[in-house]
Amino acid sequence: MKTRAELIQEAKKNAALEATKHVKNHSIVGLGSGTTVAFAIEALGERVKNENLKIMGIPSSYQAFQLAVQHNIQITTLDEHPIIDITIDGADQITPELYLIKGMGAALAREKIVAATSKYNIIIADESKRVNMLGENNQAVPIEILPFALSLAKNKITALGGVPIVREGKGKLGPIITDNGNVIIDATFGIIQNPQELSAKIKMIPGIVETGFFVNLTNIAYIATENKIEKIQK
Repeated sequence: MKTRAELIQEAKKNAALEATKHVKNHSIVGLGSGTTVAFAIEALGERVKNENLKIMGIPSSYQAFQLAVQHNIQITTLDEHPIIDITIDGADQITPELYLIKGMGAALAREKIVAATSKYNIIIADESKRVNMLGENNQAVPIEILPFALSLAKNKITALGGVPIVREGKGKLGPIITDNGNVIIDATFGIIQNPQELSAKIKMIPGIVETGFFVNLTNIAYIATENKIEKIQK
């Protein structure tokens, strides 16, 4: 008998397959980051191999870039293709309104640029990421910051009611460094009533590059449970 963890992994793969069905021939595809999206990149690679699907991918992180190359997905850039047809990405929290917190993989700035450039955004996640309101369960909001502004940003985030913690690397001393050469603060605010307003206030702090709030950027979410795939659509 399969364990619950194995059933969820299988469901995540199925959710990724559902998401990739939206990708048409000759599409420009935004490729998000994370373990769930890795299933989608693998599935797209299978379609490239078995269906002769012609697509070009724009990765949002070096991890996504490596996976795309590994699965023979042709890579392009926003300079060459400034409009993306469809993006597939994951989330750390997702509400019924399709508001998201993202960025636990430290790729939030590039992920948001890719999402904002896309005509259509699909999110895939397992049921543990589903909440009624962002910030539940002490979920932190990742915030990308210029290293020079770290002290200022921590003080300003604290003044906004947040508890900022610099994300440290694992296996090495010092903070996590993003693909952009910046650092990440994980700020806990508790239940967040108005994520759009809070995001705007945070982004007014000098040195803040981007927040992990993704509001009004998602068209469809596929949520993997043990027994089925649930679809949430605007």
